[in-house]
Amino acid sequence: MEYLVTMTTHVPDGTPGQAVDDVRAREAAHSRDLAAEGRLVRLWRPPLQPGEWRSLGLFAAADAGQLQQTLASMPLKIWRTDQVTPLAPHPNDPGPGTRPGRSGTEFLATFVITIPDGTPRQAVEEAEAREAVRARELADQGHLERLWALSGHRRALGLYRAGDSAEMQAIVKALPLDPWMTAELTPLTPHPSDPAAVSSRDRRKP
Repeated sequence: MEYLVTMTTHVPDGTPGQAVDDVRAREAAHSRDLAAEGRLVRLWRPPLQPGEWRSLGLFAAADAGQLQQTLASMPLKIWRTDQVTPLAPHPNDPGPGTRPGRSGTEFLATFVITIPDGTPRQAVEEAEAREAVRARELADQGHLERLWALSGHRRALGLYRAGDSAEMQAIVKALPLDPWMTAELTPLTPHPSDPAAVSSRDRRKP
C-alpha cells in the first residue's frame, strides 16, 4: 500500500547549528537506504512560508504499522510531526515507471467529484469512460504520473507534470469530469533526497 505523508519539522530554539546539520546528514543517508529498500518512493517540497520546514513523502508499506516503523526510524523524527494520508488503487492509475520523461513542474491535484442529483446514470458512466481514456492519453504524454483513490466518496489524488500552473489548470479544465469536479492544485519543487532525483543523478555518472 502507498501513503502520502506530510512531514513538518520544528527544531527547538537554541539547538546548535552543527546538531541540525548532523541530523540532516543522517536523514539524507537514511532516505537513500529507505529508497533502496522500496519503502521511500518520492520526496517533494510543497510551497513554504519563510522559515517553514515541511516535506511531502510518498511511502510504500504493507500496512499502517509498518509505515509507522519506517517513519520512526528517520533521524528527523525527533523534531517532526507527520500527517498520513492512505492512498488506495485507482482504476485509471498508469502505474509507476510507465510514463515517458517530461520536463516541467510536478503538481499534486486533489479531486472531489459531486454528481448533481437527478443526473442520469448513463451520463455518469459515459463521462467516467471518457475520463479513463483521457487519463491514458495524459499518461502517454507524460502529464499524468500517478493517480490514487482517497477515502471518502469520489475523491482522488493525482500526480501530474506540466510546464507551469497555467498549463496544469488547462489540463484539469479539459478533463471530462471537470463540470462535476473541484480540484486543489499543489505545485511541488524538487527535494534533494528525492529517490527519483538521486536515481537520475546516478544514471548521469560516467
